[in-house]
Amino acid sequence: MIRLDSVQRRYVSEEVETTALYDVDLAVETGEFVAIMGPSGCGKSTLLNILGTVDRPTGGRYRFGEQELAALAEPALARFRAETLGFVFQSFNLIDELTVEENVALGLAYRGSRAQARRARVAEAMDRVGIAHRSRHYPHQLSGGQQQRAAIARAIVGDPKLILADEPTGNLDTENGAQVMNILAGLNEGGATIVMVTHSPSHADMAKRRIDMLDGRVIASALRAI
Repeated sequence: MIRLDSVQRRYVSEEVETTALYDVDLAVETGEFVAIMGPSGCGKSTLLNILGTVDRPTGGRYRFGEQELAALAEPALARFRAETLGFVFQSFNLIDELTVEENVALGLAYRGSRAQARRARVAEAMDRVGIAHRSRHYPHQLSGGQQQRAAIARAIVGDPKLILADEPTGNLDTENGAQVMNILAGLNEGGATIVMVTHSPSHADMAKRRIDMLDGRVIASALRAI
């Protein structure tokens, strides 16, 4: 599904040039659940941003299937993100003025489906993550775990080919973090492809493959022992 070849990312200012990624090679197959680990500043979030096309590599190639993404113009990348990717963030990124149902529906904002079909997909996504009973509530009325469930529902409502999760349990206590990880593992068992950045070794162990990064480089990649 995904292939990165010698991907680099450099940031240049008037005074300094910083390299966040050095010649990263990475392949993710359809149906995989990959956890990326490493210390702060190692480049894992930069890598996730490149996979999500919200940042561009300054060198190398990024292919999604047969499509080369690195050279696409921003309008084409925006369509690609809307139609292909689902995002889950550490800080949830829900809109306070919208209900859970309305927040989840944002995942279909760029789709041309009919209103009835959209409502059915939103209801199904909320039900899959166990948040349907809170559909008319606002984010401030939810616990952190419930907010993250709503965020996951928003990510999956469009049936994305790839889910990108950036520290999805980082703002949650142990119990809610475990529940969110169980939801992600269940989505993967159902066929979803997931790439997740995490600081938690126990949560990384729930993925099928772990990638370790250090100083902008991939230093290890290992399948989980079954």
